[in-house]
Amino acid sequence: MKSFNHLTAAVCFLTAMIFLAANLYLHTGIQNNTGRMHRVEIARLAGEISRKGDQAVSLSGCQYVQNIACQELTFAPAKSIQQHSAGGLGHTLQEFFAAPDDDYSVRLIQNTLYRFDYIPQTAQARQSLSGVLNLALASVSLLLLCVLFYIRCKIIKPFERIKEVPEELSKGRLAIPLPQQKNRYFGRFVWGIDLLRASIEQQKKRELHLQRTQKTLVLSISHDIKTPLSAIKLYTKVISRHMYENTAQLDEIARSMEEKADEIGEFVNQMIKASGEDFQHLEVTEEPFYLSQLVEKTAAYYKEKLRLLHTQFLLEQIPDCMLQGDFDRSVEVLHNLMENAVKYGDGKTIVLSCCEEEGYVLVTVKNSGNTLPETELVHIFDSFWRGSNAGNSTGSGLGLYICRQLMQRMGGDLFAQVRQGQMCVTAVFRT
Repeated sequence: MKSFNHLTAAVCFLTAMIFLAANLYLHTGIQNNTGRMHRVEIARLAGEISRKGDQAVSLSGCQYVQNIACQELTFAPAKSIQQHSAGGLGHTLQEFFAAPDDDYSVRLIQNTLYRFDYIPQTAQARQSLSGVLNLALASVSLLLLCVLFYIRCKIIKPFERIKEVPEELSKGRLAIPLPQQKNRYFGRFVWGIDLLRASIEQQKKRELHLQRTQKTLVLSISHDIKTPLSAIKLYTKVISRHMYENTAQLDEIARSMEEKADEIGEFVNQMIKASGEDFQHLEVTEEPFYLSQLVEKTAAYYKEKLRLLHTQFLLEQIPDCMLQGDFDRSVEVLHNLMENAVKYGDGKTIVLSCCEEEGYVLVTVKNSGNTLPETELVHIFDSFWRGSNAGNSTGSGLGLYICRQLMQRMGGDLFAQVRQGQMCVTAVFRT
């Protein structure tokens, strides 16, 4: 806010300097330009008076001459006016020459003095240009100040109220209140931040519940596993000391040890299942959306990215049909498939295609190069599994596993094939 206040003050100061410089330039520049247009009008009027008389002269067409006054002389024109200034005529001439407030010019026409009062061209131009320039500068300055005031009220102030929210969320302070506002610039942003805060808070609660559940389960299984483990240790001591030589007794001990080992295996399976429950908690919604929206959003994101990677991106014709499922989750699935095509392909070509089959829509992402062996395709959707073509690429082996879980929760599926040297991963959507 302080920076914006400094900017506003600088704009006001700069506007005042422009006002001052423009008027100073107008005053000095035009004043130095001596106009001659009033002389043209005076000469024209003097000619008309000499030809027609002063009664036939009209000032309606004059731009500079404002008035004409006359004084008849009673002496010969050849004599100087100063020689008669001591008499009564001299007093009249003084009033004649001293009366006008504007600039004037005197002409002697047929033994009569004519005084032409005029406004100089420079003064008229200065007044006109000064008025237009000041009006234009005032309008622009007012508009600029209104824009700055609008930005301050509608953008800067609302942003000041929410600028600390992301930092507070990063520190784990999820209970920070968000000011509700219907600002056209930040209304959706605040709504999104509030959704993010609620999502983080819900996820945190779910993680705490899961941690408590897992710890309780581990403690319970650790206690339960001690009994079969103690029995197995006891049986191994009996066998090592050759306390039973009867074959039937040894067979009974072997069966008992096998049962105890199965119990331990069951406990281990429960622990593995509990450790993977956090990946199974995937919520989806049921809503209709258009296939074209899904494909266009994915294509718009990856066209520029693949262009920078010099990878050819082909988008086949998309049928305009309605799908059932979670739009955001569907976008997440397609983005994951595209990322895998970029990461594990040879960087030459990626194709996104769609087709309809028996009430379902199949969206396929194909990439050239680096295909998996047929023997590994059955494991591609297993959690924490990575194929032999992964190389040095980073990853956790959970992307396709989560995508398949999402598709199945939306009533669809996900499968992979190798066709004509291309890796094809297909998402099946309900219509």
